Amino acid sequence: MSNIQLIIEERERSIGSFMVGRLLPFYKKRMVGPFAFIDHMGPVSLSSSENFDVPPHPHIGLSTLTFLFEGSIMHRDSVGSEVEIKPGAVNWMTAGKGVVHSERTPIDLRNKAKTLHGLQIWVALPKGQEDIDPSFVHVSEKEIPGWISDGVSFKLIAGEAFGRRSPVPVYSPMYMIEIKASEPRLMDVGDALFGESGLYILEGEINTEGNTFGPRQILIAENAKLCSFEIGANTTIYLFGGEPFPEERHIYWNFVHSDPEVIERAKEDWKNQRFPKIKGETGFVPLPA
Repeated sequence: MSNIQLIIEERERSIGSFMVGRLLPFYKKRMVGPFAFIDHMGPVSLSSSENFDVPPHPHIGLSTLTFLFEGSIMHRDSVGSEVEIKPGAVNWMTAGKGVVHSERTPIDLRNKAKTLHGLQIWVALPKGQEDIDPSFVHVSEKEIPGWISDGVSFKLIAGEAFGRRSPVPVYSPMYMIEIKASEPRLMDVGDALFGESGLYILEGEINTEGNTFGPRQILIAENAKLCSFEIGANTTIYLFGGEPFPEERHIYWNFVHSDPEVIERAKEDWKNQRFPKIKGETGFVPLPA
């Protein structure tokens, strides 16, 4: 019997002037563990006259995880953070009861040719912590646990797995793991996983149960404990998941919450500009019709 419950292909979506590959949510699978949203940005080449600019926009009920492969983004938020994220580092912003942030090409790159490539992820907060005060943590690349086993490179970007813990301050049992292989290897990682589990192929291929899968696909495991596969040469994958919540999470635009009424209040608050402001920022992304 196959251990693949579902295969999700990237779907092209627009975020203003920028196209991304949407992975979650999917109509047949809204969440994987606490993971509620995954966008694959790029890879895209921007000319000296083009920049990545996402004006101030709000979030509630979640933490955002930004992880870049190439390029750089300047993050500013209403907590007072102003941090440039570079490849291999983690930006972890917890929205809680409400935060506003912007994402832009840094000043020193705005008049230069540049590339941008990475993942933007939302992790829903557990009930009882959905309305905590907002916060922001930046974890540098050197702080992320990394190791090599049988010629395969591992990084624990967030959560707990393989007896290790990432310094990213998560709020529920979860994991996000990078695995890179330069040569084909048999992988049996089920003992390190728990809850629901997804496998995203960034580049290369994996082989499992007689089938080959390539880039820009997520494979959802029927049983995380039975997660075994052959990873191909020059392949990079991301395992993510964790314990699912017992309550449904509702999603509207950038708002995630177990209580639809809280989302309705957030919509009204954003329309009436009652969210906190970002120092030095003007403009905002309007609430979608």
